[in-house]
Amino acid sequence: MEENTGVGIRVAAGIFLTIMLITIVVIITISSQDAAKQGQTKMAAITTQLSDTEYQTYSNTVLSGSQVLNAIRQYMNQDEFGIQVITGKQYYANSNTSGTFYGQKFNLDARGVVTSLGSSKSTSLYEAELQSSVEYINPSGKFISSIVRDDNNMIRGIKFEQQR
Repeated sequence: MEENTGVGIRVAAGIFLTIMLITIVVIITISSQDAAKQGQTKMAAITTQLSDTEYQTYSNTVLSGSQVLNAIRQYMNQDEFGIQVITGKQYYANSNTSGTFYGQKFNLDARGVVTSLGSSKSTSLYEAELQSSVEYINPSGKFISSIVRDDNNMIRGIKFEQQR
């Protein structure tokens, strides 16, 4: 009978240790899932920040007209992205105060939401380089740049306005 008691105690101790081990594994798994979720959130924030750094040059800075032309050439072919340029000639001619769009044309509605206007893209720089045109971008002119974002805080365009 003493042998049965010893075997019973060993079996009970084995079951208890197994339950403790399973509990520890579950606790570690749950805490590692929380850490993984936090890591994913931080990685998403870093990814967004890295994708935005490409455009930070154009955030409320003064650029020359040649830099504006280079930006147009670089970004006008991107999907769901547009560039708005308002030249000094357009102000003085009072012909088009909304400027000229390159790439995707966009519009900011009353709430500040970017809406795409049409599916066609403007990729011609002919008028921008023609000195007699109101769309002419003077390479030595000074332009104030700003970034245009949509409701999801995604960068959808750049706006360049010539200083008068």
